[in-house]
Amino acid sequence: MSQEYVIHLAREALTTALLIAAPILGIGLVVGLVIAILQATTQIQEQTLTFVPKIVAVMLAILVFGSWMLNLLIGFTQNLFGNLSSIIR
Repeated sequence: MSQEYVIHLAREALTTALLIAAPILGIGLVVGLVIAILQATTQIQEQTLTFVPKIVAVMLAILVFGSWMLNLLIGFTQNLFGNLSSIIR
């Protein structure tokens, strides 16, 4: 196993992890920003007000993007197991 292959595998793993986390983190960020703007304009400084909408938004994001994320993980795992014989040698 060469250094280039290890770097390629690490890059592919990081890219897969970022692609899986991006929709959930992005939706959580947008909802948090909207709630923060709402709190700033209404001067409501309740800290627990931000958690419930974020949790609901993240759960909805998991429901919407869950099958895509699972397919992405399955593809990465199948690729990894398919090339296992060249990795181990």
